[in-house]
Amino acid sequence: MSKVAVLSLHTSPLVQPGGGDAGGMNVYVRELVSSLAQAGADVTVYVRRWDDALPTHVDVEPGFRVVHVEAGPVGLAKEALPGIVDSFADQVRNHLFSDPVDVIHANYWLSGVAAHRLKHELDLPLVATFHTLARVKAETGDPEPQLRIDAEIEVIRCSDVITANSVTELHELVSHYGADPDRIEIVPPGVNHAFFSAGAQHGARQALGLGSGPVLLFVGRIQPLKGADVAVEALAELNDPEARLLIVGGASGTDGDTEVRRLQKLIANNGLAERVEIVEPQPHHLLSTYYRAADVCLVPSRSESFGLVALEAAACGTPVVASDVGGLRTLVEHGRTGFRIASRDPAEFAEAAGSILDSPLLADELSRNAATAARSYTWTTMAGRLRRVYDDIAARVPVDCT
Repeated sequence: MSKVAVLSLHTSPLVQPGGGDAGGMNVYVRELVSSLAQAGADVTVYVRRWDDALPTHVDVEPGFRVVHVEAGPVGLAKEALPGIVDSFADQVRNHLFSDPVDVIHANYWLSGVAAHRLKHELDLPLVATFHTLARVKAETGDPEPQLRIDAEIEVIRCSDVITANSVTELHELVSHYGADPDRIEIVPPGVNHAFFSAGAQHGARQALGLGSGPVLLFVGRIQPLKGADVAVEALAELNDPEARLLIVGGASGTDGDTEVRRLQKLIANNGLAERVEIVEPQPHHLLSTYYRAADVCLVPSRSESFGLVALEAAACGTPVVASDVGGLRTLVEHGRTGFRIASRDPAEFAEAAGSILDSPLLADELSRNAATAARSYTWTTMAGRLRRVYDDIAARVPVDCT
């Protein structure tokens, strides 16, 4: 079984997702590494120290530990992190001199830059998972600096294996970056079915203090990319004064507080103050209560390499109305487990959500199909795929891109 260094420079698997820079990637790293460790792997996750109070070393469980390394001052904004990548790589290299590994696995482009350097300095194979891609984000109105694009091109060229979250992401890697499809493996996220499974809606609503009226749900960081504003406007378009919307998530990024204020203004301008509730980010395992309480989960993202929220909702038997982008095209089977919307027009989201709310028969069919489809996504299965990737590349000569 491989010994692995996982690089997650900008965010930690120990941080609660839903605010700041913590989201689906945190869950992905934590759950995959946990499943790898339970299967016998030895994995250390290297994270930049962002708080002076953090211990250097955290043993999460046998075979899974997190090491916080010094790289630049604490409190750096994400936008400033490219300037400390070399410092991060230096510190990780020092650790690997005394604690060598078989494989380096980088998550996100920042970690990819550091890992690319370490690949050459330590003669190690490199696995890269990007989670988001700059050229794909640019197509949906979220441009990234050329520095990031250039870095992604180089890391993609030099990685021994790139893991994609979905078939769509595989195609994006090939079409936008010229990636070699023979070096791409699809390793989608999973879901912890011990927490995320179908259950009694009435009990979930009682636990949350909700009544019997229709409930729409949005789960995610409050940032333009995720589309909480579309969810609010979809509620306004619904012809149902009893319907309400729960937004579970917090401010994200340097403009996060501004985005929250913009969302609150949008809620007020639509006269929805009594029907929209913004709930602070919740411990991940408690989100299942919100999914079960909802009639429909809205995922109106501009882009998603996968869309973990849609999978978790499906596992809980909650139909999803999502943007027709990225991994959501794989996760949401249109008309069978939910609906995909080709535009970000709130009226179209409202129409799809309304069709579910108006037809208990349709809602029940979508719910059952969604829960059934989600059963094939387990962290144990995905960790098995990743373990085979590690074992395969550890036994062969690394890609030479010098």
